Amino acid sequence: MMPNSEDTAKTLQQFGRQGLFGHGVPKEWHGHGNTFAELIRHHEKAGETCHDPGLILALNAHLWGALFPILRFGDERQKQQWLPGLVSGSFIGGHAITEPEAGSNPADMQTRAENDGNGFRLNGHKRYITNAPIADVMIVYAYLRQKPSAFVLRRGDPGFHANAEHTVMACRSAPMGEVLLDDCRIPTERLLGKPGAGLMMIQSALEWERAFIYAGIAGAMQWQLDRIIEHSRKRQTGGGHLGRHQAISHRIADMATRLDTLRLWLKECARLADAGKRMTLASAQTKLVASEAFLQSTLDAVHILGAKGLETSSGMSEWLNDAASGRLFSGTSEIQKNLIAALLGTGEGYRLKNRAS
Repeated sequence: MMPNSEDTAKTLQQFGRQGLFGHGVPKEWHGHGNTFAELIRHHEKAGETCHDPGLILALNAHLWGALFPILRFGDERQKQQWLPGLVSGSFIGGHAITEPEAGSNPADMQTRAENDGNGFRLNGHKRYITNAPIADVMIVYAYLRQKPSAFVLRRGDPGFHANAEHTVMACRSAPMGEVLLDDCRIPTERLLGKPGAGLMMIQSALEWERAFIYAGIAGAMQWQLDRIIEHSRKRQTGGGHLGRHQAISHRIADMATRLDTLRLWLKECARLADAGKRMTLASAQTKLVASEAFLQSTLDAVHILGAKGLETSSGMSEWLNDAASGRLFSGTSEIQKNLIAALLGTGEGYRLKNRAS
């Protein structure tokens, strides 16, 4: 049975009422005024409680797709208009980058915006957009005068249409959909940031998302590890508990080590963010380590559970798809490796840079 988008919306609204969206947000904008280290701690606790990767994905799309871009790039009027609702959860947010023919490379986007003198008119098609069916506020990226720019759209804008997609079988609690812009008209004050700054803003949003999206999943992985340890103690085989076999206990040791390694990377990203430093390299490394760890630990968990791990009641079978998708969202593992290599002064990015010069 497909999860109900309305249930996800209600849960996100509840998260907002509980203050989960206020971590890392200054008090003047209705946040807690605390650190990103605190954000990680609360997200991990939420993930351990809900142990739902799809819900965690929806939560992060709200934060890094809408709330924080407006906080970082919005003018005073935009912040006053949108942040109270996004922090409280009365507004649900997201962002629309991916298109049918433009995935990991935003430069391939076909969505266009035009200033007709009375505001902006947008036309285009976005796909695989997290929270599209439930979002009240959506940051949409489109080309304006040949350069990517960002726009704040809201449900109900003329020409804005969001449809649910039920074909994606991973992270199913994250409502996925397409955004259709058919002469969508918005006032000029809905331009977010400077004209032509869209690519920088996309890179910024993805940097923050990569840094912290796995904080909640780390909590879910702790729940996973606890269940597997309990199973290894209780399951009797060959006259003893399952965990006495090194083939099992070594997998569990690997799961714990991966999780603690992920936590160290999350802490490093929080340290950089709290110090006001860029975390481009650290966030790419965190996303790469985290997504590979999540997938391998889920495979290990299913292996240890055996056939029971493939039963829907185990809670692990759906995680196989969820964990596999983790290598794709927020940039594939290959994209992270390309970025890491370029930042280290080698790889394709370095070669192209030198050729251009």
